Amino acid sequence: MGRPTIAGLASNRRRHTLSRKSTTGSALASPSAAANSRPLMGTAGRNWNDRGVSRPTLIVSTIVEGPVLFVHDADKMRRGEPCTTVYLWLPDKGKDEEVASFHCVPTHRAATGRFIVRTRPNLELGYGCVLSEYQFAGDPEGHAVPSPPKMTD
Repeated sequence: MGRPTIAGLASNRRRHTLSRKSTTGSALASPSAAANSRPLMGTAGRNWNDRGVSRPTLIVSTIVEGPVLFVHDADKMRRGEPCTTVYLWLPDKGKDEEVASFHCVPTHRAATGRFIVRTRPNLELGYGCVLSEYQFAGDPEGHAVPSPPKMTD
């Protein structure tokens, strides 16, 4: 894996930074996020949640911090296509640029009453965290991020 990019920082876009209220490796969640976890425009098989990551978080190959939009498409998952897309979220404008897309690994979990993001410390870069899984409110399935292949010299 090459160097991660930092979403939105190379542009003239205003950087949205949230307060730091969580610890690395914990399940991060926004209390208001559960109310936003609902089907997109009533389309069956599609869930979304706009929430923020409160510390620099590596999502596949991009580091983000602030509001993001998680979208999961069950039809794409059944076809073996990248079923998760993460976008920057501008509170005053909505969905912005795509920062990551991947085929999730379904993980059985107990259903929760809120949107959950699970992370682990980013030991490779020495700061921030790495997205390992997310789960929508009321869904008994988590969506794990596949591990990148290990690079050897």
